[in-house]
Amino acid sequence: MSHTQIELTSIQPPDATAKGTSSLRRPSSSHASGRPSSIAGFDGNIDDDPLHSLERTVTVTSKSRTAIIITCVTLITAISTLLNGLTTVALPTMAKELDIPEGLLLWPSSIQALTNGCTLLIAGSVSDALGSRFMYLLGCVLQAGFVLGCGLSRTTTQIILFRGLSGVALSFCLPSAVSIITRSFVGKRRDFAFAAMGGGQPIGFAVGLALGGVLTDSMRWRWGFYMAAIIDGAIFAVALWGLPRGIDAPPDSQGAADFTWGQKFEQLKHDIDWVGAIIASISLASLSYVFATITGSTASIKQPASIALLIVAFGLIPVFVYWVGRREKLGRPAIIPNSLWRNSAFTAMCLAVFLTWGSFNAFETILTFFFQDVQLLSATRSSLYFLPAPVSGAASNIVIGFIVHKVSAHWLVFGGCTISAFGPFVMAFAKPHSSYWSHAFLSNIFNPVGADSLYTVANLLITNVFPPKTHGLAGGVFNTVAQIGKSVGLALVAVIAASVTKNSDYKDKRSPEALLVGYNATFWFCFAMILVTIVIAVFGLRKAGKVGHKRD
Repeated sequence: MSHTQIELTSIQPPDATAKGTSSLRRPSSSHASGRPSSIAGFDGNIDDDPLHSLERTVTVTSKSRTAIIITCVTLITAISTLLNGLTTVALPTMAKELDIPEGLLLWPSSIQALTNGCTLLIAGSVSDALGSRFMYLLGCVLQAGFVLGCGLSRTTTQIILFRGLSGVALSFCLPSAVSIITRSFVGKRRDFAFAAMGGGQPIGFAVGLALGGVLTDSMRWRWGFYMAAIIDGAIFAVALWGLPRGIDAPPDSQGAADFTWGQKFEQLKHDIDWVGAIIASISLASLSYVFATITGSTASIKQPASIALLIVAFGLIPVFVYWVGRREKLGRPAIIPNSLWRNSAFTAMCLAVFLTWGSFNAFETILTFFFQDVQLLSATRSSLYFLPAPVSGAASNIVIGFIVHKVSAHWLVFGGCTISAFGPFVMAFAKPHSSYWSHAFLSNIFNPVGADSLYTVANLLITNVFPPKTHGLAGGVFNTVAQIGKSVGLALVAVIAASVTKNSDYKDKRSPEALLVGYNATFWFCFAMILVTIVIAVFGLRKAGKVGHKRD
């Protein structure tokens, strides 16, 4: 590592004000700056965007340092989905051992997404103020501790509490990982870094399913959490040594210069839209809670608490729009400026991420139930059936890393989602005794392609839409949209499966045949979600252009 090459690059924006003024204060509206907004005017082509050169980076050129950074950000993503896969398979055994009540049965699985989704925007903003390297390391330590707590849990309250806290810790890591990539790499290295980070999701989930199946059948599900905690600790050690300290250095006209902690806390106090972040977080938390309860029991939507929370969630949306619009007009920092939504490429990409993550995760969850409840397979065998998914996901990301700078964004998303559509389409015709090779194997090959192609394209586009100083927030926006998509997708397929099965002609509603009717309906629903994403890609991303980098 002694020969690591790091180039410090800092270029001030043409409208920069006095020295020491944070770029977070730079107005995004055209009336405030005297020129078109970079947000509203961006057409998607990174290499042709003049404001892209304004970004201050710690350009890593060493292959060994590059490998370390990419490994760190990829593994932290993989660990989060690994735990989701592990919990999905191990949940029945965990419920018996911890005596989890029926009404709380799905909470160990869903609580992490809930707490993670409602804290991502705040965590991303704090990451921009205190430093992405600092927040990433803090998140690694906290996640290791909370995941260890999951393995040591002896009661329902403990497992739900530690799973929820691990979601908060993960929100420290995901936005900062995006910012670390944009501050460490330029050119094609950045493309490959995002592609690798995206590949960590399906690989982690599939490994978690396989690990969960093996450990569950041997009644040792706790060891899955112990192993994840050890890996988190190892990631922290490698990141502490391998992540360049210059990542957290702010822009300076002469180069990089560290802020004192006093200055960072001043920035934390004044340069973050705390009110907007709190409004958004409360709305997201309320909505996510309701969807989580619906996933467990469709009847919960009629409960007074659910109705009240839905009113709060949707009632805060116009309040949020008014607040950020007012902040933007006054030239003050806004958590998500309203002008962002006038960028058709950004809006279309958020919709595509929402739908794709909703269908991708819902499909894998229902496929797990299909293996165990319809085909009556063991947890180990069911989890092994998912192994083609990480292989397909890894291959997709390698391909995307090579071609993202050569192919327009809408064609990449169109192609990836078209392939993914065959996953639920094939399973919609499955029967209880269908061959694995003719149905589930093919669906596991096809399903990850759309999400993996979209992950790289979306991160490149979204980080270029946001000002460079707020790439932690950009990562928070992307992951928030993805988490909401997951929650909504899971809730909707739960409602569809339960409703269709209940209205089926089979007397025994728990029989494999009755359950299959509901599961087939959810496969068609996932297929429809992907078709809508394809339409969005064709029409909404036409002007996005090539979001990859032509040069290193």
